[in-house]
Amino acid sequence: MERSGFANLPLHPGHAPRWLFGRMVNLSKEIVSIIALEYGTEEVLRRFADPYWFQAFSCVIGFDWHSSGTTTVTMGALKQALSVEDGLVVVGGKGRISRSTPLEIEKFGYEMGLSSQKIEEIKYASKMAAKVDNTVLQDGYPLYHHTMLLDEHGNWVVIQQGMNSKKKYARRYHWLHGINSYVNEPRTGIIADSIEVQVLDMSARVSEEARKISVDVVRDNPKKIRNMIADASTKGQKTLDEFSNVKVLTMPWHINWNALFKAYEIQPRNYEELIGMKGIGPSTVRALAYIAEIIYGAEVSWKDPVKYSFALGGKDGVPKPVDRKAYDKSIEILQMSIEEASLGRKEKLEMLRRLRRFVPP
Repeated sequence: MERSGFANLPLHPGHAPRWLFGRMVNLSKEIVSIIALEYGTEEVLRRFADPYWFQAFSCVIGFDWHSSGTTTVTMGALKQALSVEDGLVVVGGKGRISRSTPLEIEKFGYEMGLSSQKIEEIKYASKMAAKVDNTVLQDGYPLYHHTMLLDEHGNWVVIQQGMNSKKKYARRYHWLHGINSYVNEPRTGIIADSIEVQVLDMSARVSEEARKISVDVVRDNPKKIRNMIADASTKGQKTLDEFSNVKVLTMPWHINWNALFKAYEIQPRNYEELIGMKGIGPSTVRALAYIAEIIYGAEVSWKDPVKYSFALGGKDGVPKPVDRKAYDKSIEILQMSIEEASLGRKEKLEMLRRLRRFVPP
């Protein structure tokens, strides 16, 4: 059954207490290790690409079900928990740390024996996922957190988060390796607080023709773009917003003309190549969308692409305070299960499976 819905992720001040974060590191390691042992690292990545599974996982290890820290602290705990020896590592993080993602990919990639080509592919995936959710999708939630979970085979999942500074709410974006296109509905899901009214989504399937026109316009002389914008602004062409009394698309004030002239020189082959260029930001993407819709009549998507479980309590005592003894006992049981399973004795894992049958879906 396909699942969809919302998760409120408000900005909460403060930090995860040390006594809780240390336990989150230990418990998350044991849970991920069991999944990897039972099903392989590919299954670990697939589950983390599911926004709903991720939400449940963060609650199981004890963080707030409805906090923006659900993303940042959970991935921070995993980054400390996992190492090359586990066949899984986390790179990136919050704020400035996210900028070190390419260097961390190189470091861990070589340690895990990945080829230079595979490492470059992962670095490209990191760059494009961030660029698309920050520029191609304009939903009012600029990114401030970017992480990747990598396995020893060079597979990856991207988990990143943006924040609406006015609403003090966040939304989380999930990507999984093996996608066909970085600019055509590439995500596995988005978790958000609500549907936004005015969202420009150039990564939607509906926007395909507008993407093609954007590339054609850029491949032509950028001087013509200026004339097109001026022409559309002064002619007073009939558009649907005149009938709905809602202005769905407004021309941005600032356009990076230097980037457009550079793109003209390079002659990008497709939209993915175009938005991957340095300097092609939200305003430029929006300007090209403006031209595609207003001048050429190409449809642009204005639909927001946005598509849980308590076990041990949350740090704010919701729905109950964290039971420290139960938490530590859970870690101990999982550690024993890992040790015995590694010796070929899977009785405890079988017991966990049987217990799972009694947990309501």
